[in-house]
Amino acid sequence: MFASDRDLLAYEPNIFRDVMWVGQRLVKATGAISGTTLTISNFDVPLDAAGVGAGSVVTVSGVSYEVLSRLGGTQATISRLRPEASGSALPPSAVSGVEVVVGTFRPQIRIVHDQLLRMVGIEPSEPGATPNESNILNGSTLAALECLGALHLIFAAASAASGPDSAFGRRAELYRARFGRERELSAIRLDLDGDGVADATRRFNVMQFVRG
Repeated sequence: MFASDRDLLAYEPNIFRDVMWVGQRLVKATGAISGTTLTISNFDVPLDAAGVGAGSVVTVSGVSYEVLSRLGGTQATISRLRPEASGSALPPSAVSGVEVVVGTFRPQIRIVHDQLLRMVGIEPSEPGATPNESNILNGSTLAALECLGALHLIFAAASAASGPDSAFGRRAELYRARFGRERELSAIRLDLDGDGVADATRRFNVMQFVRG
């Protein structure tokens, strides 16, 4: 996928606290932070078995941090949200004996990811077809588009009971509009012959026009 949970956190710093009930909980534990190292105990699922790693988000005592790397089943390197994903780690405050929850919105990100691929004529269920995901050169530049679409799905689900005029409903509409604008500006660049150079550019339009 182009985006990760960490990318969602950059748009919505409280999303893993406020609407985690429409996501998926991966781990619940007791934990401690020392420097940039999180250590968990009394967990229901270890970090490695839950697939927690770089790009994941962990919420410790109500505060969400990005996971930089997994060190094992009970330890991970974490950071306050960095301005850039390649930046240096920003150590959280030291704590111990607090609640740790790792949640994810990867299912929503995956739905949007597959929709985007189909918009440009790539069928995600046919990895052997040409073109396929492996031909995409600029996946990292499409993270914003994927995030905006996923945030629309998340807040639309959160507003199901309260309606479109609720705070969650208005947020869903905000991200729907932002996704539409970003889609108009975005394109996928494809390397069709494996030489590392883009041979084709496809935009995320419902209908593709070709010269006759």
